[in-house]
Amino acid sequence: MTELKRELGLRDLSLFAVTCIAGARWILPAAHAGPGSIALWVLTALLFAVPLAIAVGALSAKYPSAGGLYVWARNDFGPWHGFLCFWVYWVGMAVWFPTAAIFYMKAGLLLGDSRVALLAASVVAIWIALGTNLVGMRIGKWTQNIGGSASWILVAVLVIIAAVVASRQGSATHINILPSWDWGTVNFWASIAYAMSGLEMAGLMAAEIHDPERTLPRAGWIASAFALVFYISGTIAMLIVLPSQSISEMNGFAEVGNAAGRVLACPWISLLLAAIVLFCGVGQFGGIGTSISRLPFAAGADHLLPAAFGRLHPRWATPHIAIIALGIVATFLLFVYQLGDTVRAAYDEMVSLMVITGFLPYLYIFGSAWKAGKRASAVSGIAFTLMTIACAVIPSSEIHDVFLFEVKLLAGTLAVIASAWFIYRKYALSDKLQRAAK
Repeated sequence: MTELKRELGLRDLSLFAVTCIAGARWILPAAHAGPGSIALWVLTALLFAVPLAIAVGALSAKYPSAGGLYVWARNDFGPWHGFLCFWVYWVGMAVWFPTAAIFYMKAGLLLGDSRVALLAASVVAIWIALGTNLVGMRIGKWTQNIGGSASWILVAVLVIIAAVVASRQGSATHINILPSWDWGTVNFWASIAYAMSGLEMAGLMAAEIHDPERTLPRAGWIASAFALVFYISGTIAMLIVLPSQSISEMNGFAEVGNAAGRVLACPWISLLLAAIVLFCGVGQFGGIGTSISRLPFAAGADHLLPAAFGRLHPRWATPHIAIIALGIVATFLLFVYQLGDTVRAAYDEMVSLMVITGFLPYLYIFGSAWKAGKRASAVSGIAFTLMTIACAVIPSSEIHDVFLFEVKLLAGTLAVIASAWFIYRKYALSDKLQRAAK
């Protein structure tokens, strides 16, 4: 079997895209940064999310096949650039899994700082989410649908809680949406930009979408609009309940839930928020894991990875080897993530590396958008991408050894690019020799 099944309609794809874009974890650093982050959400949506939606819609219509950004870069810039785009993006998302798993399990299960418990829960969550997609999108899409629905529910619950708290004691924060420009704001903007990314993952599913030329652009606009409302509403709601300095980037949901519980005499609020956040996290694991597994599937079909990556499961018609490989790499990085540095310093370092590797492929995406005739979107997207990468290399206030931070980022980025070149040369040369022998 060589063709993926078209299982996704507008509803499924919209919820899928919402799950990939709207991450509950990014509300907390925005709330911690204060009400000025609201302006950054709006600027990011206008300068990046809207151009990305236009680019993904145009490119998915131009190349309606599995592989998304890999296929776009390969067709527009050549096989090496296609492979580099795929590899950097795939590794960046593999780095995303450990940071997301730790956050969602810590916030969703209220596990505190127990590394053993966090590690075990994170591994289970990753494999449950990927496992449901291993047996096909007919089953797996419900993991993403639940995650997307949980995002809507989370915002609604936060807004209701904030409204009731404000009626009782007013707002804990004066809402001034103008940001204060300092080095902390510059570094934080990289996280804001990353939070609004992810729509390109829907493009990776083009071969599994009913009428992708029409469905994907509509789903993209729906998901991008919801993501902006999601982040702004969530940020404001948290700042109404607590002042920004009282909201931490790792435990903010529990802190807001506890504060609201005391005001409203409802101690179960923190448990309710934790449960919803947990569903958001598992949905993101499934959505992101499923979409990026289509990248090695497309590269395997082009003989740039072992042939097994390009095969579909005979019964489920899913790229099972690619999904399993992602689970193995994510689990490995999850264990490596626990070694050495403090949890918070390692978390910040991996987030910066995640942003850099995650945004380099956007240079290809917007370059392809330029070739597809979407010139204004391409210019805005490329400029914003370069700015985001520059912001990511600026350490946050939590980093005390700046030199070590920069060395790790440089070494990590170079290692990703060098590994891409090594693998590409190995398999591209092997494929050439096999073709010549025939």
